[in-house]
Amino acid sequence: MSAGAPGARGPMLAVALLIPIFAVNALVFFWPTFNLFKMSFIRGEATGALTDETTLANWTGLFRDSFYSELLVSSVTISLVITALTLVLSYPIALYLHRARGLRRTVLLVLVISPLLTSAVVRTYGWIAILSDGGLVNSLLKALGLPAQRLIFNTQGVVLGLAEILMPYMILALLAGFGRLDARLEEAAATLGARPRQAFWRVVLPLSLPGVMLGCLLCFVLAVSSFITPKLLGGGRVFLLATEIYDQAIVTLNWPLAATLSMVVLIVFGLALALYARAARL
Repeated sequence: MSAGAPGARGPMLAVALLIPIFAVNALVFFWPTFNLFKMSFIRGEATGALTDETTLANWTGLFRDSFYSELLVSSVTISLVITALTLVLSYPIALYLHRARGLRRTVLLVLVISPLLTSAVVRTYGWIAILSDGGLVNSLLKALGLPAQRLIFNTQGVVLGLAEILMPYMILALLAGFGRLDARLEEAAATLGARPRQAFWRVVLPLSLPGVMLGCLLCFVLAVSSFITPKLLGGGRVFLLATEIYDQAIVTLNWPLAATLSMVVLIVFGLALALYARAARL
């Protein structure tokens, strides 16, 4: 019995170590989520007061009102565009950073991480100054004799701003995926006659796909749930799920509808995680 005691204590020790994280998740995630779920079935009055009446009107209203279906499609589409743009901009930087060595790698890694030390609000106001009608971008266009562009308070501004804000997350995820990439494999491909472009498409990219999928999942989830940047760069003209939740909860005081839209966002997250898990098994 004494010999088997340590083995028996192993599972019990694992359960004991997992109890704190389960307790924290239950307190700060599952319980608030459950309350939001319950609130989505409550009828709210025009004054913002909550009643004791249970109703399905909040959910059926989402399907009957074309505004909310268009809002969902627009939010998912814009988030996918932001994710794709972030991936295209971040992949070369991450690959170069992966291949860098010594002091150069350290300096580049600090430059990549440093934007995370600045508030997204400050960075968004910076983009407002850059993309405004008299900002840096339009000033350069005018200096080159090109027509000025409207790059703020529209979808283009939101896409550009969020892509830059999410790039550090994408780069870090890609670096994690590049851990499977061995330089000797590229050398072997070159030895067998593969050109650099062929080696990239057949060796580098397939081996980095886990990092690509992780980065895309992370950036998509952050883009769908982003509020500050779409609110400021969109100027109230770009309607997304997060901004609509804020308006319903704070402006119109329709908490049940805000809770319903929050559950829709969680459903989108769940579908994204399911697609990621399925793609990771392939």
